[in-house]
Amino acid sequence: MADPQGFMKYSRSDAPKRPKPERLQDWNEVYLDEDPAERNAAVRTQAARCMDCGIPFCHSGTAGCPLGNLIPEWNELVRRGDWELASDRLHATNNFPEFTGRLCPAPCEAACVLSISHDAGGAVAIKRVEETIADVSWENGYVQPSQATVSSGKRVAVVGSGPAGLAAAQQLTRAGHEVVVYERDDRLGGLLRYGIPEFKMEKKALDRRLSQLRREGTKFVTGCEVGVDITVEQLRAEFDAVVLAVGALRGRDDKTTPGRELKGVHLAMDHLVPANRAVEGDGPSPISADGKHVIVIGGGDTGADCYGTATRQGALSVTQLDQYPMPPTVRDDERSPWPVWPHILRTYPAHEEAGERRFTVAVRRFVGDDDGHVRFIELQQVRVEKDSSGRRSVVPLSDEIEMLPADMVLLAIGFEGVEHMRLLDDLDISLTTRGTISCGSDWQTTAPGVFVCGDAHRGASLVVWAIAEGRSVANAVDTFLTGSSNLPSPVIPNQLPLAVV
Repeated sequence: MADPQGFMKYSRSDAPKRPKPERLQDWNEVYLDEDPAERNAAVRTQAARCMDCGIPFCHSGTAGCPLGNLIPEWNELVRRGDWELASDRLHATNNFPEFTGRLCPAPCEAACVLSISHDAGGAVAIKRVEETIADVSWENGYVQPSQATVSSGKRVAVVGSGPAGLAAAQQLTRAGHEVVVYERDDRLGGLLRYGIPEFKMEKKALDRRLSQLRREGTKFVTGCEVGVDITVEQLRAEFDAVVLAVGALRGRDDKTTPGRELKGVHLAMDHLVPANRAVEGDGPSPISADGKHVIVIGGGDTGADCYGTATRQGALSVTQLDQYPMPPTVRDDERSPWPVWPHILRTYPAHEEAGERRFTVAVRRFVGDDDGHVRFIELQQVRVEKDSSGRRSVVPLSDEIEMLPADMVLLAIGFEGVEHMRLLDDLDISLTTRGTISCGSDWQTTAPGVFVCGDAHRGASLVVWAIAEGRSVANAVDTFLTGSSNLPSPVIPNQLPLAVV
């Protein structure tokens, strides 16, 4: 660290965004396409704010980054302008930094020592530095295929091409195994492709990384549902190990609110997937917000994705509902002390563009027209209570009802786990009470030679955890096949983020 007072000299500065009216006219990423020289200079200044702490909580596996990204190291390299070495240090722990730089909510920043005090000016803009290193790496040709020099003679099937599956596949291919990734969709990427809107990450970032994997030797099969188009018997006969990275896409539904059966009430993914397909060029989405009053139920990331998608589709209005009170704008040290993930109001770029958010409210009833299509919702002020056993209940605060126009309702209230699929039945793998696939300390499921990682194991989580588990399961598979492994293993199966309980 050349300048121990850098954090006092320079203020935190996030990446500049395009004007809101411009963003709403297209599906491009919301951030400004800066001149590379100006961008790099600004990011070098931001990197100079890093204190190079004696104990860098930013890359702690329990408080900060589960990948163990060497954040102080590449901050200092960026400050010095050594982008190539910074790229090496970043890729040493992260297969896909352009994904995490765009999509991860940055627990590393929440754990930054500069987050302890508001007087410090805020955490280092780690996410911005990471994304810029990744972009510079591609622009300058630092990202090249890394091919194995010796073949192990072993074959591994990876089921699912989301971030966990891709990370596992790349690591295992580089270790010398023949890896085939099976994807049931027509294109690769899983939620990165069809769940994440283009305005959060343009798919060219995904496609160029997939090209690298192909050049390294990873093989891909699309439009193939394992367990149906290829049987478990065939899988067992052709491969020495199997990695399940099938995600946790079973959306949570609301089957208790009257009127749920009305047309126009959809699960969030039923809206996001065809919207992303439309951007890919597959034709107009059958579930469009164009000319409609849209209600988004759920205050998380998926709800924000629906929010931004609806506004770009031409919604007349967008209202996002949350049963809980509006969180504070700054960390409450009693509820979520540093360095744990803070309970604060998270405002996404989509929230700045249009529409509104409502808190401590819940839908009492969906109201339809004579054709059975939703037209209004009945809204009530509520309070969420928990009993001694932790069971949650939503209690109305009064009998007062507010009517809101609603031509489309999107349920973004979370996920219940892995979808029910024949593959699991034929492997004789049962889901846990959380709807996930359990494993032992070696990431192996109850089916011998079958491993699990990512959301399928952890439940719906962050992209950085998916990559970390993919890298770790690669180490376990490599050990299973060869007796030992030099591949990194950043997390263990039962690892959880630091939290106040």
